[in-house]
Amino acid sequence: MIGNYLRLPEADLSRFIADPEAIMGFLYPDDDSAFPSNRHLDIDKTWQIIHFLLTGSAWEGEAPLRNAVLGGSVIGDIDVGYGPARYLRPPEVSEVALALSAISPVMLWSRFDLKAARDNEIYPTGWEGNDTERDYAMDYFQQLKTFFDEANKQNEAIILYLN
Repeated sequence: MIGNYLRLPEADLSRFIADPEAIMGFLYPDDDSAFPSNRHLDIDKTWQIIHFLLTGSAWEGEAPLRNAVLGGSVIGDIDVGYGPARYLRPPEVSEVALALSAISPVMLWSRFDLKAARDNEIYPTGWEGNDTERDYAMDYFQQLKTFFDEANKQNEAIILYLN
């Protein structure tokens, strides 16, 4: 399972909220056209460890940090890989960007608890907490911070989904 994010104007988001079935054609176009690299972020398999470190919960948590990975409002009930896509409107993006800006990768990784990660079966299972895993997860966390910051600066919405 891969965590994905797309930045887009709120007007474009409104189209998918009004017509949820259109989301599949947008996320998976027939012509295999890729999203511009500055509009798409793939955080690989780090989505749940980042969420867990931000919120202390495997699936829940308090806003605005919950919204960084597993939050947002669903776009209909169309399964886009692993459940429906979710979205954040620009004010929510702003709240998340501000909350993330206060957390450094070092600070976030200091929250890592091997027993808690294993007890909560954080995906992908088998976390060891070593330097390689720290670098892997915190590199994607830094990319996530940058992505939210740029979306906030551009007053954009974000679509989040797992595939």
